[in-house]
Amino acid sequence: MTNIIVCAATCLVVILGVLFFPKIRLGKIHIDSYWAVVLLGTAVLLLCGQTDIKAIGRALIENSAVNPLKILVLFLCMTVLSVFLDELGFFRALAGFALRHAHSGQKRLFFSLYCMVAVLTVFTSNDVIVLSFTPFICYFAGEAKIDPLPYLAAEFVAANTWSMALIIGNPTNIYLATAFGVDFASYFLVMILPTVAAGGVSLLALYLLFRKKLSLPILGHAERDTVSDRPALVIGLVHLGACTLLLAVSSYIGVEMWIVALAAAGSLFVCNGILALVRREKPRALLGCVRRAPWQLIPFLLGMFIMTEALAMQGTTAAIGTALKTEFPVPVYGALSFAASNLINNIPMSVFFSSMIGASDAGLGAVYATVVGSNLGAFFTPIGALAGLMFSSILAGHGVKFGYKDFLKLGVCVALPALAAALGVLWGVLMI
Repeated sequence: MTNIIVCAATCLVVILGVLFFPKIRLGKIHIDSYWAVVLLGTAVLLLCGQTDIKAIGRALIENSAVNPLKILVLFLCMTVLSVFLDELGFFRALAGFALRHAHSGQKRLFFSLYCMVAVLTVFTSNDVIVLSFTPFICYFAGEAKIDPLPYLAAEFVAANTWSMALIIGNPTNIYLATAFGVDFASYFLVMILPTVAAGGVSLLALYLLFRKKLSLPILGHAERDTVSDRPALVIGLVHLGACTLLLAVSSYIGVEMWIVALAAAGSLFVCNGILALVRREKPRALLGCVRRAPWQLIPFLLGMFIMTEALAMQGTTAAIGTALKTEFPVPVYGALSFAASNLINNIPMSVFFSSMIGASDAGLGAVYATVVGSNLGAFFTPIGALAGLMFSSILAGHGVKFGYKDFLKLGVCVALPALAAALGVLWGVLMI
């Protein structure tokens, strides 16, 4: 009972923190409240003495698709690859180039961006796209003197909607599918129509939400920004391109995504370290990567994972799963997983719901519905996915405000209709 109270209290305080005190001030140091609260809650949980610490340790090194250590390596390494190019000024130069060749109005740009992100997400992953496109949009909007929010919303929604199409689109897809023996082809045949339905509804909802802003003209004129350090730029682009390609085919060649990302980031550091030694100068771009990496995700994800495992070991998840036996697993598990993602994040949620589905014997309908909830829950609040937390962090670094209220508005107007469409079509597909 103590574990349940501590976990519930921690989730509640995290949400209140995001809403009312996103930053905690300790003298001149400002830290994000969401990870500090989770770290404190985890410490209290472990000190209560009702958690098997050795079992938690074994779970942390378990060879599974959503092992938190593997996911952290994947996220941090992909962040390094993206931030390195940003430190060189690549995204600013790319935004200027795009603006100089933008001869159409905002509406066409908006639809083009959504479609581009959708296609790329299907063959890579939502997190890679969010990391790569967010800085570009910030620079582009600044040069064009237009509101970046419609484009940022389109990017984030498209990335976290079309990531449902293939198993490789999201780590939660991989975990849930492999945990219940769903192969690549079977997954695609079931999920493609719900993804298309959610994608169409989300695009329409986004356009209706931002149509007034998209009717305004593009006022800015881009200056010619160039990247002065071309050798470092070539190294960065080669590494990001090779990493993205390998991530897209990783499931086919039998190499885990975290290994690909770690190898790419390690190679990037080695190559640019050698370049700096030859030039006899500091590797400023690499130092910038280390400074800007989202280290705060480490205590947040590990803390949430430990809490989830503690509840599972206590039998809480199995008890909830047994209580949730229903004749309508698709709407029930879809709605609950969507909501739970925004309480504990979609990765711990997937671990939690996997145990629930197994205990309730809810079947593959519940598995696919949970996949839908884990993806679409990402754009209801910033807590819904690690991509949302990194998205917010990147925007803060660029001085763009996209807070909890903006996420919630996006969630109510876009995520809820997309969820209803996806679950409705999923139900129809499974009934055929």
